[in-house]
Amino acid sequence: MALMTPEQFEDSLKKLKPRIFMNGSKVENILENRNTRTVVEANKASYAWALDPKYKEIMSCYSPLIDEAVNRYTHVSASTEDLVKKAEAGTFTAENLGTCIYRCVGYDAFHSLASTTWEMDRDLGTKYHPRFMEYLKMVQKKDLSVAGALTEPRGSRNKKTLDWPDPYLSLKLVDKNKHGIVIRGAKINISGAYASHELVVLPQAAHFQGEEDYAVAFATPSDAQGITYVCQYTPYSAERDMADDLQELGNPVFGQRETSMVIFDNVFVPWERVFHCGEYAYSVKLVTRFAKTHRMTCGGTCKVGFMNQIIGAAKLIQEYKGLEKAAHINEELMEMVVLRETGRACGVAAAHKGAEEPEGSGVFLPDEMMGNVAKLNICNAFWRAMALAGDIGGGLTVTMPSLKELKNPEVKDYVEEFYSFGSDEPTENIMKVHKLLQNWTAGLHGVGTWHGAGPVMAQKIMLQRVIDYEHEKNLVKKTLRLKDKKSEK
Repeated sequence: MALMTPEQFEDSLKKLKPRIFMNGSKVENILENRNTRTVVEANKASYAWALDPKYKEIMSCYSPLIDEAVNRYTHVSASTEDLVKKAEAGTFTAENLGTCIYRCVGYDAFHSLASTTWEMDRDLGTKYHPRFMEYLKMVQKKDLSVAGALTEPRGSRNKKTLDWPDPYLSLKLVDKNKHGIVIRGAKINISGAYASHELVVLPQAAHFQGEEDYAVAFATPSDAQGITYVCQYTPYSAERDMADDLQELGNPVFGQRETSMVIFDNVFVPWERVFHCGEYAYSVKLVTRFAKTHRMTCGGTCKVGFMNQIIGAAKLIQEYKGLEKAAHINEELMEMVVLRETGRACGVAAAHKGAEEPEGSGVFLPDEMMGNVAKLNICNAFWRAMALAGDIGGGLTVTMPSLKELKNPEVKDYVEEFYSFGSDEPTENIMKVHKLLQNWTAGLHGVGTWHGAGPVMAQKIMLQRVIDYEHEKNLVKKTLRLKDKKSEK
């Protein structure tokens, strides 16, 4: 099959039976629940784009694994050109969805697993890499949506993992036999997992001697026995539940980012789906290789697409209000463009400066320095872009009435008149653009951007580890003809 149609994707989800809870109740059908449906729609769009002649260059590519065209979100980059295309796909999906493409974390996890399983096999004589590649072939042939799961609840940060009173605050192996392993614990803040076919699970952090049972990576069907999803529920979730017409919302079809806690209650994983089990020294490589890949995605690609939506809404509002010549607004718009392009430049640089890692593996990962810089830069840039857009949008962005008032005979004429700004633009359009801007500037995206792919301190720590000042020091020594250090007597 290789490339599914959107309709086939939706039909495939009907066969899954994930156990899901939201707002105190069980979700019986993810296709019918208004909030889980947004995840279905976002992933569904990725299938449509891969088949669309206008977008297939971005959203599909050739896979030598199966000798067919595959969705880009099932591919592992084998060149810097692949990484650049990956960056372009991240921006494209973000700007068109206005929320997450829920296949991206699994996509980034594939890179980490392909790289690290190859290295484990080389160093330790394990057989993980061919096992993972067979799994990836299956994913590509069936064109599966795969969610990635990394973050864990964790215990007190001032104690070591083995000292936590609850040993399952980090995902843990509880049994293994000739057939496979059994896993218990949880992953948290996992985006879109219940509307994916598969979950790929990586370790949360580096592990050490004695923590072998925490050093696990594997794949599992999203509806495997023992898996339960406890979903986020926010004011935006409630608003979507209560809306008479979804067109009243800031992002009618794709909504806000939807996440859940994924609970693993003695979940069995057969050996053919286990890619790391006990080799604790390699857990940190799985984490850092995922991080550098995902930070390029979060920092220099998807948030660039989000900023395109924010800039577009702010520009429309400027025009609706007749403020095209307002110097301060033009300056704010220009600043947003500069922030966006700086983010884009960091992401593209991370891709262009990427390299095969480890050498001989055939897997290309983004440059670690630029990947982390991309994410660190975008954290502050995105908050600033939201602030600028909020200034341009004005108080109406957070004080506007419901769009239902446009159908209320008691106040309809007043709303039409006084929210039109005297323009010939339909008042409904003006209110919808303000609602979209509310979705961005007063929604979930600021904190989500700050913490997605690791909070700011995570990038700072990684940068402090990888920065090498020798080149800069040697430049100064050369310029000033500095003498060598005094030799010891």
